[in-house]
Amino acid sequence: QVQLVESGGRLVQAGDSLTLSCAASGRTFRNYALGWFRQAPGKERELVAVISWSGGNTYYADSVKGRFTISRDNAKNTVYLQMNSLKPEDTAVYYCAARLYALGYIPTDYNYWGQGTQVTVSS
Repeated sequence: QVQLVESGGRLVQAGDSLTLSCAASGRTFRNYALGWFRQAPGKERELVAVISWSGGNTYYADSVKGRFTISRDNAKNTVYLQMNSLKPEDTAVYYCAARLYALGYIPTDYNYWGQGTQVTVSS
């Protein structure tokens, strides 16, 4: 089992950069594929980026490709989301999620979730 705690969300201006972190508990962190999802008011939760247990494979939503980078540090039990060139449409609550081994691409693929961190991008 793993517990996830996100941090780093805040109010920024369009064009700014921001890095989210997700700290995980548990000795088997390296066995988990990890994902960042987001949910805007009135919208469904959507995939932002995912990363394999080794960090060797990543996948991004088209809306963030080229602007966001997901990475992980298994020694620190932490996954990151570097967000550049932020846009108002990136405003959402960002969630970290984990599942054993295989990558997942939809929210129901993931067993463990953090509480979320709010990112607001003003125009």
